[in-house]
Amino acid sequence: MEKVKRSRKSTMKKRPDDWEDLKVEIAKELGLWDIVQKDGWAGLSAVDSGRLGGVFSTRKKAFLEEKNE
Repeated sequence: MEKVKRSRKSTMKKRPDDWEDLKVEIAKELGLWDIVQKDGWAGLSAVDSGRLGGVFSTRKKAFLEEKNE
């Protein structure tokens, strides 16, 4: 997978790599991947980031609930 430029703040956070893969998958589904490849995650507007974050949170919560069952 191609490395995407991350903002300074996001490089300070430690996330599992599978969450990063999920975030990329969602960005592609929402049609935001071209912007991310061009400008990095910081290139997304607040609205686009919110949409991506909302979908990500929903899927992450469902994944964690499945894992705990």
